Amino acid sequence: MSERTGMIRLAAIRDEPLSVGEVVDAVAGTGFGGIAVFLGTVRDHDGGRAVVGLDYSAHPHAEAELRRVMGEVGSDSPGVALAAVHRVGALAVGDIAVAVAAAAAHREAAFAAGRALIDRLKAEVPLWKRQHFVDGEPEWVGAPD
Repeated sequence: MSERTGMIRLAAIRDEPLSVGEVVDAVAGTGFGGIAVFLGTVRDHDGGRAVVGLDYSAHPHAEAELRRVMGEVGSDSPGVALAAVHRVGALAVGDIAVAVAAAAAHREAAFAAGRALIDRLKAEVPLWKRQHFVDGEPEWVGAPD
């Protein structure tokens, strides 16, 4: 597949720390003038409560769903290269939970595809987090009822 056609360059769900360089390198190419990157990190608060860490869990088919979403975003974004990696397991405040990159000939297309990818990943890929608060009460976010 040529650099100018929409493509998935990297799609993964991992239990190890994520590399920003890996997602950028995955989409880099001489035909691309813009690379848009989004990093989701673990923040130290949520809903007015102090967060000390969290655990991400994934459905066994989560990576296949990630690839499906990326394929659809790629179909809507011709000429864009895509990369997305989401972490599972225990994460500390400040850790990178998700890294997404989109590369295109021009910045507008890279920004649009990157935004569509992270929004759809968060909405459609079956990943759930359990936040741990200073007060000791955990809370599930995004888990099915």
